[in-house]
Amino acid sequence: MGVGFLIFFLTLSVLFLSNYDNPAISWSMVLKRLVWPLARLMFLIAVGLVVGNIIEGLGWVTKIATLSRPLLSFGHLCDYSGTAFTTAFFSGVAANTMLANYYEDKKISKKELFLSNFINGLPAFFLHLPTTFFIILPLTGIAGILYIVLTFLAAVLRTFCYLLYGRFALDAARCTVAVPLPEKRGWAQVWQGIKEKIPGRFFKIALYVVPIYVVVFIINKLGFFLWLRQLTAGFITTKLMPVEAVSVVIFSLAAEFTSGFAAAGALLQAGALTVKQTVLALLFGNIIAFPVRALRHQLPRYVGIFSPKLGTQMLLMSQSFRILSIFLVALVYFFFG
Repeated sequence: MGVGFLIFFLTLSVLFLSNYDNPAISWSMVLKRLVWPLARLMFLIAVGLVVGNIIEGLGWVTKIATLSRPLLSFGHLCDYSGTAFTTAFFSGVAANTMLANYYEDKKISKKELFLSNFINGLPAFFLHLPTTFFIILPLTGIAGILYIVLTFLAAVLRTFCYLLYGRFALDAARCTVAVPLPEKRGWAQVWQGIKEKIPGRFFKIALYVVPIYVVVFIINKLGFFLWLRQLTAGFITTKLMPVEAVSVVIFSLAAEFTSGFAAAGALLQAGALTVKQTVLALLFGNIIAFPVRALRHQLPRYVGIFSPKLGTQMLLMSQSFRILSIFLVALVYFFFG
């Protein structure tokens, strides 16, 4: 814990010094781009911890897991995983926090923890679908719809493979219809448990999340991710795709995903790209933008919610499977689309 304190305060000191007389970083920017997103993330983590304890304490695990049991039972996943899966349709952070909580309490194994996290990518797809759909559709039309369909098929393919692996790798005897659950407790006991367990776990998570978020914010403002994007874009050659399609990929790397779709829509409307070329360019941009997006947006959450080693392993594995599935779907579309 002492090392955690040291890292925490050293990171805050670095933030203060980097902000001092540095035109690239201002306090207003820190408030808008760092403090608010970080506060929102920590709030969601706290909600996940509290909700997980309430659900377990009041004996609701089995009831909530009933919604996903027909699917997850095929992969021999228990009701705790089912509860997190259902929660992931509303909040990925809360679902991961619940999984970390269950794993720490030894209610699920490490193998089930990884599988459950990977499978939660499917509800995460639906969680972000309304936002992405209404951004993508006006910009790229039919190409955007095809892109969404193909990424959905990639998510379904991944989920099926995870469940198939779980069916052979996990012991069905661990949880038949439902996992053994503790006796139901009253609200007073539940809140007492929350007061005893949550502050320590929340603080332990914060000791990792806050420093990593601050470091990522600083190196982003100092140009590291811009350099990484340019380095990644340098590997793209026109031998793989038309020059116009390369610009779509570079725009996908240069900023958030909206820029790539805006560039794709403009080229599509101008007739510079066909629908098929546009879809493939968007899929390719999605794949090669992984290093930047994973480092900026996901690594702090995974390392904080789980642990540096566990979170990094989980993120690298899940994103590798994601890239592989999108590549396979793109390959099929390239030859048969």
